[in-house]
Amino acid sequence: MGLSKLLLASLLVSLLLLHNLVHAHQTVQGSITQHQASLNQQIDCKSGCSERCRLSSRPRLCQRACGSCCQRCNCVPPGTAGNQQMCPCYANLTTHGGKRKCP
Repeated sequence: MGLSKLLLASLLVSLLLLHNLVHAHQTVQGSITQHQASLNQQIDCKSGCSERCRLSSRPRLCQRACGSCCQRCNCVPPGTAGNQQMCPCYANLTTHGGKRKCP
């Protein structure tokens, strides 16, 4: 009698642990899927570049260069200048002459 109660109790505990493990695995998988979806999502380059180039002395040139960089990198640094470290791809694009391409 004591042995069967012990066996039943350990079986119940094992089932609860298995249930918790499966639930945790599903939660992690869902989180990974959401993260991948957000990485694949395209940003609105036009509005990002409008904000980036709003104080430029040559807004059309800035918009064109920024739009090209944004299409390649899917990123526009915040603000009107600087903050290049926020988008490494954007910061590393150069012209044929070796100058930075992105405003």
